[in-house]
Amino acid sequence: MPKKLSPNQRKKMGEMKIHAGVITISDRGYRGERKDKSGSEIISMLESMDITILHSKIIPDDKELIEEALRDYADVKKLDLILTTGGTGVSPRDVTPDATLQVIEKEVPGMAEAMRRESAAVTPHAMISRAVAGIRGASLIINLPGSPKGVRENLAVVLPAINHAIEKIKGDERDCGTE
Repeated sequence: MPKKLSPNQRKKMGEMKIHAGVITISDRGYRGERKDKSGSEIISMLESMDITILHSKIIPDDKELIEEALRDYADVKKLDLILTTGGTGVSPRDVTPDATLQVIEKEVPGMAEAMRRESAAVTPHAMISRAVAGIRGASLIINLPGSPKGVRENLAVVLPAINHAIEKIKGDERDCGTE
């Protein structure tokens, strides 16, 4: 199970104001046939870390719409952090990673690898996750699973690295290592 943030990590998260957006990708959620519990879980977790959620939306599992939403959040709304939930598996309509790969300029494979590694300790289904993480402009984009439990487990893995990643994406030139 992922470690909890130390008081020092929690303090550091609050030093830099992070503006985030959440995109829930779900055909049934978009049609109003299913409550968006995973998007709500992301918002709750981020707010507990003093990360400001400026935008959230639910869209269907449509590659072009996902690409459009990611570009809007990164290029127009200029969000520091964009989290998606849903569409990361192997079903025919699971196209979130494909759309994300089309819009990012750099992959951050360590984040997706860490999420899969930690999740695999909980469920073998983690092996079929195709979630990716990457950078577009000055925005960090991370794909999360579509279930609240998957969101909790995976977001907890990457939360300790988000502040540092965003600092670096924004041009922080300080050394990464500690002496």
